Amino acid sequence: MRLKTLELNGFKSFAQKTVLEFGNPIVCVVGPNGSGKSNVVESIRYVLGEQSMKSMRGKSGLDLIFKGSKNLSKGSHASVSIYFDNSDKIFKLENDNGDNINLNFDTVSISREVFSDGLNKYVLNGTEVRLKDIHNLLASVNIGSSGHHIISQGEADRILNANIQDRREMVEDALGLKIYQYKIKESTRKLERTEENMKEVTLLRRENAPHLNFLKKQVEKFEKGKVMQAELTVLYKEYLKKEDVYLEKEKAHLLAERNKIKSELESVAGKISLTEDKNSSAGNKKIEELRLVEKKINEISAVKSEMERKLGRIEGMIEMEERRAEQKEDVVEISQEEVKSVINEINQSIDLAFGKESVSEIRDILGRIKDILKKFSPEKGETANKNFEIQNLKKTQNEILAEMAKIEEEEAKIRQTIEKLKEDLNKETEALRDLEREKFTYKVRHQELTSALELISIKEGSLKAREDSFQNEMKEGVALIGQEILAYKNHQISESTEGEISQEDLKRKIERIKIKLEDAGLGSGVEVMKEFKEVTERDEFLAKEMEDLTKSIESLKKLIADLKEKIDIEFKEGVKKINVEFQEFFSLMFGGGTGSLSIIAPAKKKKAEKEVEFDEEEIEIEMEEEEEMLPEGIEINVSLPHKKVKELHALSGGERSLTSIALLFAMSQVNPPPFLVLDETDAALDESNSRKYGDMLEKLSKHSQLIVVTHNRETMSRAGALYGVTIGANGASKLLSVKFEEATQIAK
Repeated sequence: MRLKTLELNGFKSFAQKTVLEFGNPIVCVVGPNGSGKSNVVESIRYVLGEQSMKSMRGKSGLDLIFKGSKNLSKGSHASVSIYFDNSDKIFKLENDNGDNINLNFDTVSISREVFSDGLNKYVLNGTEVRLKDIHNLLASVNIGSSGHHIISQGEADRILNANIQDRREMVEDALGLKIYQYKIKESTRKLERTEENMKEVTLLRRENAPHLNFLKKQVEKFEKGKVMQAELTVLYKEYLKKEDVYLEKEKAHLLAERNKIKSELESVAGKISLTEDKNSSAGNKKIEELRLVEKKINEISAVKSEMERKLGRIEGMIEMEERRAEQKEDVVEISQEEVKSVINEINQSIDLAFGKESVSEIRDILGRIKDILKKFSPEKGETANKNFEIQNLKKTQNEILAEMAKIEEEEAKIRQTIEKLKEDLNKETEALRDLEREKFTYKVRHQELTSALELISIKEGSLKAREDSFQNEMKEGVALIGQEILAYKNHQISESTEGEISQEDLKRKIERIKIKLEDAGLGSGVEVMKEFKEVTERDEFLAKEMEDLTKSIESLKKLIADLKEKIDIEFKEGVKKINVEFQEFFSLMFGGGTGSLSIIAPAKKKKAEKEVEFDEEEIEIEMEEEEEMLPEGIEINVSLPHKKVKELHALSGGERSLTSIALLFAMSQVNPPPFLVLDETDAALDESNSRKYGDMLEKLSKHSQLIVVTHNRETMSRAGALYGVTIGANGASKLLSVKFEEATQIAK
């Protein structure tokens, strides 16, 4: 298998279709900086499925499409195609089921196309495929995803900078073990899917088991149903006959009770109405008379209270005047304002007495009081001496006292009248109480009869419910047994089962047998038997499915274990072979010294998430288990001649470049890939090392095709074909097939 051609169309600076032929073991691509020669390397990365835009010096798929120039418009898409000679039929590809896909072609072509919206399309021999298919196909010919077969200037010492796990991955890729890793991953996915299917089948059987057991019991009950049906027929006839007799007897009894109570209820209602008529007119007249007399006594009491208050004021004035006279103090005349005040107050009392029309004597008394008080008018009393005033006050006092005595006498007479009225009223009230007692007795009886009537209604309702239950029981009996139970009317009741208790016992027996019959499903026995057969067959199928899945899980686990063992064995053997080549290349590059790889013990890592990006349309998340045991790693050991340097970080830039080149070339020699792409990996070499580098190229070219991008004259001299890349007048890269002398000028 060898690389035949590479075709670029609209990719980066190659606006027009460009074809590179690889008919020689070593093909060099030369050209000045900025001409686009590195785009050739990136096109190879791209068509082989590279997903990192950074490694192709872009940010998105749009950056891979020709952007246009003064003379050329920008492109709408870009494509790269690579062609391999497959006359030895070395390419292999399997589908998701593990079956080989027919690749019986002399030429295998892989194409990748990107559009302005970022969408990618992969095509294998004219058929669109997945990125996953491209990876698997290339892994079968030792072209893995780690990129060990494409080495750029800035990535030559990537293997030196990588950690021990990444180094192992690069070595596995170079040894062609990646195909086993893909198979392990695919087998692991199949194992997970199979285990999920196993869980689903187990769950289905678990869900199916209760129903299967239920159907088994149904079939058993169906066999016993006929015996229970005969027993139920006998019980039903006995029960229905007794229930029918009881219902008829109870209905007649309740009807007689209702009629008797209604008759007595009408009689009591008439007596209650009669007592209410007698009670309605008694005692009303006496009560009204008592109310009027009590109103009159209240009015007299109010007048009496007012006169007592005024009397108190006059007595106070007399006492004050007498005290002044005894003390022989100068007589102070009562001011006109004080006299007016007394007169006004007495006049107000007199006016109040005039308002009481029910007492004729009060009117005369108040008239005389008014005449006496006229003497205290301002015109006559201003010059009266104090003795005269005291005499007048005492006279007024006596007159008020006399009138009050008459009022009290009148009050006493009225109170006697009140007492007499109350005594008469009590007698009438006692008579009314006797009437009320009689009415209450009738009402109590009326309530008792009403309650008894309601109780009859409740009993009738219960009897109706029992009658409905009786009718429903007959319907259920017909449904379970048939019309035969309707012959209960001709059934003779057994003497041993008479009475309500025996009837309840019969009902309980009937219910127990009914439940058993319903569980047995006597009416649908054929359907139950059919369903039991179907469910049994399904359970047997699931059991066989579980057996197959168990075998598949065991087979996949064994396959994964075998693949891991195979990888481990071939990895360790491959490292030994690489060390032989590494030592040879290392000694050649440094004129001595030693270089080797060593396998170091595995480490543990904590649970983490790793995002593995295969394509815009396929992203997988791999979950590492907590404290997962990592595979063994790779450590690089070097010892330079005439130096004590043994640590990689202590090497100079040139020394690191030579070491990484020696190691990568050694890896390529053990399991040579179909081709190697070297992008200015010789840029840092002097003339002496360039010759050594050229010698290594010739050795490598015996097993792999070499595509070398270089400025180095020595490297060019080892090439069988030279391609020059320049910028044409239209602003796009163009390809020239040149001779050695021309290549040196173009490279400058």
